[in-house]
This record gives sequence, C-alpha cells and structure tokens, in this order.
Amino acid sequence: MKKIFFYITLIAGIASCSKDTLDKVNPNVLTSDTYWKNETDVLQAMAATYYLLPAYNSGYWSTRGVEVTNARGDDFFIRNDVTDLYKISTFINTADNAIVTNIFNNQYQGIFKANQVLANIDRAALTDDKKKVYLAEAKFLRGLFFFNLVINFGDVPLRISIPSSSSDYNLAKSPEADVWAQIYKDFTEAAADLPVAWSGEWLGRATKGAALGYLGKAYLYSKDYANAATTLHQLTASPFAYALRKNYEDNFTDAFENNEESLFEVQIQDAGGPYFWAGNSSQLALGTFTAQEFAPSEVAGWFEAAPTDKLLHEFEKEKTQSGDYDPRMYATLVWDYPGATYYNKPFKSFALWSGFHSMFRKYQNWKKDNELTGSNGSSFVTSINERVLRYADVLLMLAEALTMDGKVGEAYPYLNQVRNRANLAPFPAGTDKDKMMAEIRHQRMIEFAREGTRFYDLKRWGLLQQELTNSDKVGREFFIPKKYDYFPVPQAEINTNHLAEQNPNW
Repeated sequence: MKKIFFYITLIAGIASCSKDTLDKVNPNVLTSDTYWKNETDVLQAMAATYYLLPAYNSGYWSTRGVEVTNARGDDFFIRNDVTDLYKISTFINTADNAIVTNIFNNQYQGIFKANQVLANIDRAALTDDKKKVYLAEAKFLRGLFFFNLVINFGDVPLRISIPSSSSDYNLAKSPEADVWAQIYKDFTEAAADLPVAWSGEWLGRATKGAALGYLGKAYLYSKDYANAATTLHQLTASPFAYALRKNYEDNFTDAFENNEESLFEVQIQDAGGPYFWAGNSSQLALGTFTAQEFAPSEVAGWFEAAPTDKLLHEFEKEKTQSGDYDPRMYATLVWDYPGATYYNKPFKSFALWSGFHSMFRKYQNWKKDNELTGSNGSSFVTSINERVLRYADVLLMLAEALTMDGKVGEAYPYLNQVRNRANLAPFPAGTDKDKMMAEIRHQRMIEFAREGTRFYDLKRWGLLQQELTNSDKVGREFFIPKKYDYFPVPQAEINTNHLAEQNPNW
C-alpha cells in the first residue's frame, strides 16, 4: 500500500491559515496511516492475500496455475492453442513466457501482502490471542508462496520484510537451502498458533493441520526424511480427525467441499461478474474456468489438456478385489468402457486427440450437460474448490518418509489405507525398500493425477528423464535434464532487478 504524504510549506507572512485548516485527511482515501486500525482491516488484508491463490490468470490454483503445475508431467499434455502453455508442456519455453512470469509475480505479490500483515498488525486493536492467530495465518501463506517458488525456480529472492526505501526494491537470489529454512520457520511458527479447525463462514482458512502438512511436505521435498515422518505422523492422531473420504470422487466435486480428507483447499466460487477477461471491472467473474478449459468442444469446452495413455495404462495395472477397475480410475478418467458417458453423452460421441484414448473427469462438471454456465449463471465458471492438500497425500508422504528413512515395516499401515479405500488387496508384507518405493510411486501417480504433483514427485525422485522418455507425452524429446528441472527466472525480473541472475543452463 502506498503511503501518501502531503507536505505544505507555509510562508511566515501567511499566518491567517491555521494549522487545523491545513491538516485535513481525505476520508475517501486509504493510506497506511489510516488503515490497520481494527480487526476488519486485518481481515480484509488477509482476504486479499488468500485471493491471490486462485487469482484470475496468475494464481497458483487458478486455471493457468493448474495448467502450469500439471503441464510438464508424463501424465499430462497441453495442445498447441495457447502458445505459452504448449511451450511449457513440450519443454520449449523461454524466459519471456508470459504465463510463468505471471505465476512468479503472483507469488511475490502474495508474499508482499503477507509481509504487510506481519509488519502492521500491532497497530490494529486486537486481543493478543487474535493477533497470534492472524500472524500465524500470514506466516502460513507466506510459507506457501515461498514453497511454490522454490519448487519451480530453485534459488529465489528471499523477501521477508517490506522495502523501506527504493534501494531495497532490488534483491539478489538466496540459495535454495536458505529458502527452505525460511519455509520451515514459517510453517513451524504457523502450526504453533493456528487453530485445529475453523467452522461456519471461516471454513477454508489455514489450520494447524495445513501448516503441519506443508511442513512435512517441505521436509520430504528437501529429503529430511526423519523430520518429515515425525511431522506428518502428528496428523494421524488427536487432536486431528482427518480421514480418507469413503467415496474418492467426493474430493473433486462442489458437493463435498472442505470434507474430512481436506487439510487445505482453495475456495472457488461462482461470484462476481458474468465474464472472464473483463479486466478489473465489475463484470469480471471471480471463479475459475479450469473445467471449461479441459472439457471437449462438444460440450462448450476448449479441450486444452488431455491425459496421456501412460496414465491410462498405469491405472490398468491392478484390478480391485472384486475384479473391477480401480474406482479412482472412473473418478479421474473417462475412456471406452461399456456404458461410459461424459456430460450425459456416450463416450464414443466425442472426438479424441490422435494418439490419446481418455479424457479427464476429475474436477470436471461432467455430470452436467456442458460447461457453458456456472452455478450463478456466469459464463464458463466452475466453483469446484481446488484441494491443495489431502489426507491421502499425508499418508503416502508419511509412507515414503519412513521407507526412505529405512523403516519400511512402519510404512505399510499408511500405504494400505490408501489401497483399502480403492478396494485393492493389502500390499504384500516383507517387501524391501525398492519395491515399497515402486509401489508408493505407482500410488502417487494414480491417486494425484491432475492435482499438480507428478512433475515435482519425479524431480525429487530423480526420475524425470527416465519417466518422460518412457511415455507417450508429446515433446518429451525436448526435455533437457537439469535445465528443465526448474523454470528460468522471468526475463522481466532480469530486466527490472539489477541484482537478478538467470538460473543455470538458461
């Protein structure tokens, strides 16, 4: 927020103008002097920070964010319609990619807003208890924005305070290890003071479980397996009551949002105006158009993305104990099986892309007739919350951390909870570390398809080149190890920040 100062120099001879007459404050203008007075101000600042998560065209869980986080996986392909998306998906993107630039900028906008709360909250009239919760909430969000940055860009500027002068605007990158250390700190401090749960109108705000879940995830991503296991294990016992939702598909519709499996989800609403691409006017729709973006043209979609056949075949590797396909397969994909329907039409009535044999059901409004209108009448809007962190992820991360820490026997109960929900037989006892990790990798691929985890899983396992090569993903031949593990620092950042340096290999 810009701080506006009015300096008025008076000539001694104009004594008739009194000080009271000149020191007027415009009641219609908010400044940092007039803001931060009460809880309403703090709530509005927090809401503005949360809004950046699904923000139109730049949020990490907006349409473009979902496409960016999924595009590089061996299970996902984006066709050549939006050029910058296609380039990301086929590993021919460059540092001037506008979509990556928007995602990068969005994370720092979020960090700036969280830092504003942290720097100014002492000025608001709040009880100490409320202040602690708001501070914890801001730290969680800042940690989340930094997490998104570090897994996508590696070394990044570590901005944890508000610039006090123009000389502070430019900031050099910090080593990735330092960024991870700040992420651990933010999530640890957030977990200490956040509530176990919110209710009513506050559902969707950060909780203690969300902070611990992301802390455990951060430890896992940086290969601190012992701390990852210790942290994630806390979520399996009191005071937490997380559980797998009996019906897997309930996690990806708007009917069962914020359920017992959800540790954190971005709240998506069909609100605001009726249109996307309306700028910042009152006509701008505030939901997302992700479902319409992925839907086929026969139901008013743009068919921008498709699952690879590699994902389809991964699901086919194991049938349930009753001999059927995995229920997660039916919830995630539609393909040519007897009686298959999609948007109330026979599957065979849709034209598929050459070489691919399925489409996404997950997060689609596929039980409606089309994706023309949202629940509030806006054009193309979906209001299905993006589930950012699910208990299934906690269980599989915990199983992985234990396995990688040499405690394979302790991983079985957590892996088998995920398998049991899918009606799969218990995983055979007595396996070794390599076989357990192979099963965990398999389960993560089918459990979290289209949820933005696959590329990052493969990267931390050191399997990006191997799995991309062994896939039918278009553009896999252009992948260059090390280079495409991270995005380049956006060229706009290089141009405006004289301390910025490009990532290696770019």
